Amino acid sequence: MNDHHEASLFDFSRRNFLAANAPLADRMRPRTLDDFCGQDNIIGPGRLLRRAIQADQLSSLIFYGPPGSGKTTLARIIANTTKADFITLNAVLSGVKEIRAAIEQAQRILGSANRRTILFIDEVHRFNKVQQDALLPHVENGTVIFIGATTENPYFEVNKALLSRSRIFALTTLADEHLFQVAQQAINDPERGYGKLDLHFADDALAHLVEMANGDARALLNALELAVQTTPPDQDGRINIDRTVAEESIQQKAVLYDKDGDAHYDVISAFIKSVRGSDPDAALYWLAKMVYAGEDPRFIFRRMLILASEDIGMADPHALTVVASAARTFDYVGLPEGRFALAHACVYLATAPKSNSLFAFFSALESVGNEREGEVPAHLKDAARDGEDFGHGRDYLYPHAYRDHWVAQQYLPSSLQGRTFYQPGGLGYEKGIKTQVERRREEQLAAFLEERQALQNPLNEMFFAAHCRPSGKVQSQWLKRTLENTGKRLGEVRDAMYLAAACGQDARILTINDNAGLLIWEGLRQAPQGGVYGLFADAEAAAMMLTQAENLDPLDRPVIITGGLDAFEAHCRREQGLAFEVILARGMKRVMEDNNNCLARLGGLLAPAGRMVCAESLPRFNQRLYRLLPESALPSELRQTIAVAEEAIYAQHNLDWCEEDALRQLFHCPSLRLRKLHLEHSRHQVYISRDDIDNWFTPRDKGDKKAYCQHLADYLDEKALALIKNAFLVHLKNKVCRWESVTAYLALER
Repeated sequence: MNDHHEASLFDFSRRNFLAANAPLADRMRPRTLDDFCGQDNIIGPGRLLRRAIQADQLSSLIFYGPPGSGKTTLARIIANTTKADFITLNAVLSGVKEIRAAIEQAQRILGSANRRTILFIDEVHRFNKVQQDALLPHVENGTVIFIGATTENPYFEVNKALLSRSRIFALTTLADEHLFQVAQQAINDPERGYGKLDLHFADDALAHLVEMANGDARALLNALELAVQTTPPDQDGRINIDRTVAEESIQQKAVLYDKDGDAHYDVISAFIKSVRGSDPDAALYWLAKMVYAGEDPRFIFRRMLILASEDIGMADPHALTVVASAARTFDYVGLPEGRFALAHACVYLATAPKSNSLFAFFSALESVGNEREGEVPAHLKDAARDGEDFGHGRDYLYPHAYRDHWVAQQYLPSSLQGRTFYQPGGLGYEKGIKTQVERRREEQLAAFLEERQALQNPLNEMFFAAHCRPSGKVQSQWLKRTLENTGKRLGEVRDAMYLAAACGQDARILTINDNAGLLIWEGLRQAPQGGVYGLFADAEAAAMMLTQAENLDPLDRPVIITGGLDAFEAHCRREQGLAFEVILARGMKRVMEDNNNCLARLGGLLAPAGRMVCAESLPRFNQRLYRLLPESALPSELRQTIAVAEEAIYAQHNLDWCEEDALRQLFHCPSLRLRKLHLEHSRHQVYISRDDIDNWFTPRDKGDKKAYCQHLADYLDEKALALIKNAFLVHLKNKVCRWESVTAYLALER
């Protein structure tokens, strides 16, 4: 009896000694929910956990959060509040033996006093699977209410069976305002803290302790305690804690970094600029400085996510995914291991190829705000609601129906045709798509310009003659029908001309009649060390080329000359005998009609061994409409008559030069040798709409360009014309038809 009494006295003395000499962090541990600072998201007024604690109606819980966020404190508050017995184990120091002893104690209390037992296990993630399994049956049968605390993600570290029987509460790093509250409680509390001392903290000293604690209340209180205990009072008995003492107490060197001041923005700016500048060493240094200073890693990840699109973008589309994955990994892992994910993302971005081409969006945004016109082209409008009445969606070309799932088609509003926003960079992934994007864009614009010029061309390349085109008709109506193959065919012409020219990288190239710009832009790609010149008779087309060229570096831009050969020869003289290795020309027949000796003059612009390649469309060989009709569509006699009438359209024009021998004679020049003449027969697909057929059979009142039906009227009466139109409607309306054409390629050498 005396021994028992003596042991109790010793225990009481030991507890009093520990209470009086316990570390400040332990002494200041909140005892009630009202004393607890932070975590309002889980224990704020009306929250589930607060109501459960106050009502003493707890089920098994797991507290998950960073060190010093209040996990153990919450467990102690529960111990002070609940009527249940409370047993504490630390997973680092305990094993299956200690678990069994705690369970036996809980069973005795339940049997003798009919009270439940709360078993709190700190650092529960340290238990292995066997140890966690030893808990499970007693949690299931209600012998103990389990509360676990862990800094590791419980979804990875805790037995799934135990996890499924527990409610998880995620605690977050304490905000600075909560740490200041914790510090003030310790400074002002006369019993457990330093309220009885004449203690003065300099503003920057306490702020530094809070900053360096990085959301950890325990680290803050330990540093505060060290600062007070190692600072002797002055002659007035006052303990003054300045910045130097604070730096020594937190055991970290202070860095010039203020989350709300200039240093914060300067360091993150240096970090971003180092990554943008592809310097991984500097990027890691500035990253380390931010982490060391306690910057929120999520803030750094947010900035890297922005950088992945702004400064890397399409040069490496995976950069955004890598940073997002690293940020997600950090959320799973937390500190300190999560710093690997920070470094991973940082080095990846710093070493990735760079491109800021996605700024194109902001150019488009500015254009939307400034442009007065921007109506959706009719073929792009929604056809589901009013397509039948207004023609919305009509003549839209479905890209998947074409080779490579692409077809040249107008997508921008007509007022913005030729406007470019996205400029692909020349590095990484973007380098691989740069040429494809540029060539398709050029073909698309070329188709638009070609169609516009065809309205004024008496023998256009695309159709058999302007006789089939309606005078004054809106260009987009024709654009919708012809873009399905115009851009592609023009691209084929471009490729064939450059194949024949065999340009070197240092070639000087002159393009003539390249109003669509296809030859110019390809020349810039094929001869980056030479130079590209464009001679334009059309001032409007020249102005459009100059506008497009503004997107290029000044040294990479083509030289655009407006006017005839006289103007260009004068320019060559000003450049002291400028000569060209390659001259590329389309439609030279029209140029030669205006100037009989132009071929010799152009030959004079060629450098020794220079080459001239011409592409000429031969209208005589173009598709005839009557051949599109099946044999059974018309009576044989009527079919013969329409054939004669349509062939007469071509016979009345001077098309002798369309023959091969005539072409050789036409391009004969003493200073040039015709090295090769090749006729390219091509077949394309053309969509024929109801509007097309109506246009062909609508007489024109003005001008000398007759409609198709007016040419046929010289051979057929109105009744026959009506039969022919009906046959066209029955067999051709809204059909894709095969279209034949012939282009002559001539290669000449000096």
